[in-house]
Amino acid sequence: MFTAPTPKASPAPLPGLAAFIEPLLPLFCRISTRESAERYCTGLLTDLSRKTCDGIAAAVAGTTTERLQHLLTDADWDPVALDAERVRLLVQASPKGGVLAIDDTTFPKQGKHSVGVSHQWCGQLGKQANCQSVVTAEYVVGRSRSTPAMHWPVSGRLFLPDVWITDPERRRRAHVPEAIEKRSKIRIALDLIDRATAWGVPFQLVTADAAYGHFRDFFEGLEKRKLLYACAVKTNFGVRHPDEVRAAQEAKPPTPKGPGRKPKRHPAPLYRVDEVVAALPPEAWKAVTWRKGTKGPKRKRFAAIRMHWGKGCEARSLDDHRTVTSAEGWLIAERSLPKESGAEGETKYYFSNLPAKTSLRALATAVRARWPIEQFYEDAKQLCGLGDFQGRRWDGLHRHVALSMLSYSFLALTRWREAPIVPTLPEVHRRVVLVLLTGLAAWWGQTRPPPLPSEAFAHLLGRAPPSR
Repeated sequence: MFTAPTPKASPAPLPGLAAFIEPLLPLFCRISTRESAERYCTGLLTDLSRKTCDGIAAAVAGTTTERLQHLLTDADWDPVALDAERVRLLVQASPKGGVLAIDDTTFPKQGKHSVGVSHQWCGQLGKQANCQSVVTAEYVVGRSRSTPAMHWPVSGRLFLPDVWITDPERRRRAHVPEAIEKRSKIRIALDLIDRATAWGVPFQLVTADAAYGHFRDFFEGLEKRKLLYACAVKTNFGVRHPDEVRAAQEAKPPTPKGPGRKPKRHPAPLYRVDEVVAALPPEAWKAVTWRKGTKGPKRKRFAAIRMHWGKGCEARSLDDHRTVTSAEGWLIAERSLPKESGAEGETKYYFSNLPAKTSLRALATAVRARWPIEQFYEDAKQLCGLGDFQGRRWDGLHRHVALSMLSYSFLALTRWREAPIVPTLPEVHRRVVLVLLTGLAAWWGQTRPPPLPSEAFAHLLGRAPPSR
């Protein structure tokens, strides 16, 4: 039985949100669709526990479930175009020279009819489970080592498992476009990087966890695009020593001993990264502080050595298409400080194509730069309803994700207008909820008169309202 939630917002638009989305409204062809988009984003910014069409329509005045469902399914607008225009606005307000972080997030689901749902690894539950998986890109830029990084989402796309790709009837019911073909998460990530480049996101480096960095196709795609990267890799990631690579390239083919195939040159030996790091002397490890956190400096031990990533064992020839040796880069290893655990602790591995003159601190900062995308997933799910979509359609899911990213971007930009004293995103969200409830109380005709729009927005930003 559906229980109506407590009302959360009046029919009046949230002033700060209205100003933020005003340049984006022409993307919605009809006035009614624009109004529904504003109401949906307002609902996503409330403190509802589940931000579905039913819940938002019951708690936010001025809309209905049917209007919100129409917004997510049949209305005429493109979520990718909305992402593009939102990103262009954010680029104008953001520092340049940041990092583009790549990752994916999961939404646990019951049943098998929601688009893209299958039994796969679910990071939210920490196990194999029935879920959807969405790959996203996040722009991260630090204003200083003493303040939190500014970050906002670029775009996202659902990963479609093979059981969906090969099932025409399932695709038809979920309205998956015919043009959507099989795409691995690596390919989706590269597509999102291309989007970010086309939209003018001013990133200088791409970073990702080992789910992406471990695969050579990802590195090859980044190098083809002439991009710098610093990505995590797994323990069995293959690398070659620069001296041995040079020796193999300069070696002459063995002299043939008789008729038959001509002897061929072979690549340098391939080593696992954990073997290389285990052989490093103790003095190779240095304690590095890469930024200041809310609980003190972020500090670990790091070691770095110049290596080539590669694939293809020593038995294959240099002419074999399965033999690959990259340009020289950095193999980076990370461990906890001894005083933190009393033992060596887990070792993490990264590979980067940053220049040879890059300092160890800069390398440590680069490999640790992706953490805000994890914070985005947590905050966007808790504060903006990112994982609350209950429909089954391809277009509905991507429209919900685009509107959730729009709502999150509003919070993120509002937060950074408070610099140099930057509140947390949950604190900004609490202020938004308070403004909505204040407007709701005024709408109900209670004690105080309705606030002026400028006064409400000043309250949202935590500043004193202007004098009348």
